[in-house]
Amino acid sequence: MSIFKDKTLLITGGTGSFGNAVLNRFLQTDIAQIRVFSRDEKKQDDMRHEFQAKMPEVAEKIKFFIGDVRDLASVKNAMHGVDYIFHAAALKQVPSCEFFPLEAVKTNVIGTDNVLTAAIEAGVKKVICLSTDKAAYPVNAMGTSKAMMEKVVVAKSRTVDPEKTSIMCTRYGNVLCSRGSVVPLWIDQIRQGKPITITEPSMTRFVMSLEEAVDLVLFAFENGKSGDILVQKAPACTIETLARATAELFCPETEIRVIGIRHGEKMYETLLTNEECAGAIDMGNFYRVPADTRGLNYDKYFKEGNRERNLLTEFNSGNTELWSVTQVKEKLLSLRYIREELEKQ
Repeated sequence: MSIFKDKTLLITGGTGSFGNAVLNRFLQTDIAQIRVFSRDEKKQDDMRHEFQAKMPEVAEKIKFFIGDVRDLASVKNAMHGVDYIFHAAALKQVPSCEFFPLEAVKTNVIGTDNVLTAAIEAGVKKVICLSTDKAAYPVNAMGTSKAMMEKVVVAKSRTVDPEKTSIMCTRYGNVLCSRGSVVPLWIDQIRQGKPITITEPSMTRFVMSLEEAVDLVLFAFENGKSGDILVQKAPACTIETLARATAELFCPETEIRVIGIRHGEKMYETLLTNEECAGAIDMGNFYRVPADTRGLNYDKYFKEGNRERNLLTEFNSGNTELWSVTQVKEKLLSLRYIREELEKQ
């Protein structure tokens, strides 16, 4: 972790699944300090006690800041001396954002602008903002707010010297076993002797672990340029396949019950749109979408013509590699959360 040696990292929304994964990955490295910024003092207190118990020799590297990304002053209060930011604070659940869309705007759009404004003012060297596949061709309030978040990131990157503050986005799909995700819900349903409930069996979703989400952020940190959106190529599976894999691990005879699509859900998710493919760069396991740096004077483009398009096409959970029940089970078994839950059986 030499790139973080003696540096201070701020994680907004740091008590969430991503923040915990970062702490587990970084805390025992040569990083100087990790600041956890969030608005829930209970979760901060739980996290403080957890890491004091399991990593007492380095727990003092964690500093907790109560605040809200909606409040620019509280964000600024946590920003002094920060070298890098992982911006993970967000409203992430599709149904709740459908019912309260302005709350999604306040956190995901205005909150992101506040973080970037404070970071630029404080001279933070690099900011990685976490986005979602739902931002591509958004059909729900959560995805729309994240799409606007990405636009804020790209627009803001045009206004600041990248040598002073570099700003970029990572976009990834559903993270298995993250807080509020479906697999922990299904495990609870199985333990209560209830059927597993799924919305639509043929719906597809990308398959990704928390560790891979952290890997994507690190890839962006090391390889991205200001204004970039970086995407990790990922396999996918149907919701029915994921449910069957979970049931086979915990209770094979569990019934699977279809309850219908919820507010704002899509049949498949997109990580790279056809429009983004025009300028996307294939980097092996990742795609890089550079910012469009053209100005507002479009008259000259009528004379110069359009730039060449790539031959890439939309990358979504319906046209990527679809995993079988066996493959999904293997993926689930690689997750510490699943192994710990199986030990409770």
